[in-house]
Amino acid sequence: MIIRKALESELPYIREQRVLSYEEHAAIIPEGHWQALKQAISSTADTETGVELLVAEVNGNILGSVALFPADTDAYEGNVEVVDYPEIRMLAVSPSARGKGVATALISECIKLSKEKGHHSIGLHTGEFMKNAMRLYEQIGFKRLPQYDFEPADDGIIVKAYALTFE
Repeated sequence: MIIRKALESELPYIREQRVLSYEEHAAIIPEGHWQALKQAISSTADTETGVELLVAEVNGNILGSVALFPADTDAYEGNVEVVDYPEIRMLAVSPSARGKGVATALISECIKLSKEKGHHSIGLHTGEFMKNAMRLYEQIGFKRLPQYDFEPADDGIIVKAYALTFE
């Protein structure tokens, strides 16, 4: 598996893959929340200055992607105060590639890049309905930061904050 920076020509495919990988949640959350999530993961936020968009590739096929937002940026459009560490966003793995270490490889690369830039922490947010994602983050060592949770759609669904501190 190769983890590399995404090419601009791959953006439409990556955004489509994100929607397909998150689509399983559409049946368990309110329609309005799904539409807001779908818009967020399809947005051009992954091309903002300083954002590193990475893909996991095997035999020329993109199996997943992640956006690493730089520290001190408004990664969540005013929903959360700006933090002084990078944020992992829009982690997506093709449903057919799940269970093969793709998400772990993408997260590991984000951690490596953050360490190389001299950061001592990395954060992320995930919907409370994303049980598998939360389990993975906790297995890697991420800890909950409830003070950075938020409720984006006023529908009772909490987006939970996590961070990993490293030396």
